[in-house]
Amino acid sequence: MIGKITGRIEYRALDHLLIDVRGVGYLVYCSERTLAALPAVGEVTALYTDLVVREDLMQLFGFQTLVEKEWHRLLTSVQGIGAKASLAILGALGPDGVSRAIALGDWNAVKAAKGVGPKIAQRVVLDLKDKAPSVMAMSGTLVEAQGEVEAEVLEPITPVKRAAPAPNASAQAEAMSALGNLGYSPGDAAAAVAQAAGEASDAETPALIRAALKLLAPKG
Repeated sequence: MIGKITGRIEYRALDHLLIDVRGVGYLVYCSERTLAALPAVGEVTALYTDLVVREDLMQLFGFQTLVEKEWHRLLTSVQGIGAKASLAILGALGPDGVSRAIALGDWNAVKAAKGVGPKIAQRVVLDLKDKAPSVMAMSGTLVEAQGEVEAEVLEPITPVKRAAPAPNASAQAEAMSALGNLGYSPGDAAAAVAQAAGEASDAETPALIRAALKLLAPKG
């Protein structure tokens, strides 16, 4: 299994690019959002990858973060969502946008992706709603673990361009953990934190907790 590649971009197309890794060229399919964030032809990049092997096909899909790769794995587990539809959803929303949409049950946001109809979008939200808390927590853990360390490059050439982490990914994970300790279910905590983070993208943990608690407070 090829889990990550680092190499020089040889050419770019609308939905994929060719990466030269020490003389071996890899065709890697990516979302529009990921492709737009990568450096120019001739520069070096690093991507986490997922290899799909079938009887008549082998395709490599690339992601800038492990969270994006995890959402791709989960999205393609939903009936009716193949790799192309998954990349369309990730391209339209980004991994953090997917987390928010699914945590909030916002299937209209999922439907905005090319080729995804309302029934499929509703199925995505219903099937993956319970998975959103763990992926949102994973995002915060990775930001803490990876920090600002760049991906390793084996040759002294142009530095790898990395995806910027969500501004408050760690704060979201910490807020969900705090709400869980207060007895709220993972789904309710994730939905409240996602809504609070959407309204204040740079909020720190205490502010997110306060805003989420207001949203979770009984109405009336």
